[in-house]
Amino acid sequence: MSVEKKYLKTKPVCKVKFIAPEPLTKEAKKIFLAGEFNDWNYEETQLKKQKNGCLATTLDLDAGAEYQYRYVLDGERWENDYDADKYVPSEVGVENSVVVV
Repeated sequence: MSVEKKYLKTKPVCKVKFIAPEPLTKEAKKIFLAGEFNDWNYEETQLKKQKNGCLATTLDLDAGAEYQYRYVLDGERWENDYDADKYVPSEVGVENSVVVV
């Protein structure tokens, strides 16, 4: 699973942990997360090495929404999440990963 969701009881927010698929971690020195939640800024949200060795980042996202996103490898190559909730066509002719919270 490359996305873990934890809903907060006190707010309409979901803590979403994005975990880079293992094949991507072997191909890149740095992996960033770009999506609607950060205006597709591919240098803003870098995945960090976790205690278990995976690369991940956690974002607080509004519950009841969907967000398109992609992983960016070394600032150049854009990749989808292999285990996204769904995929939708983008304006540039490729599909984007979607997380539903």
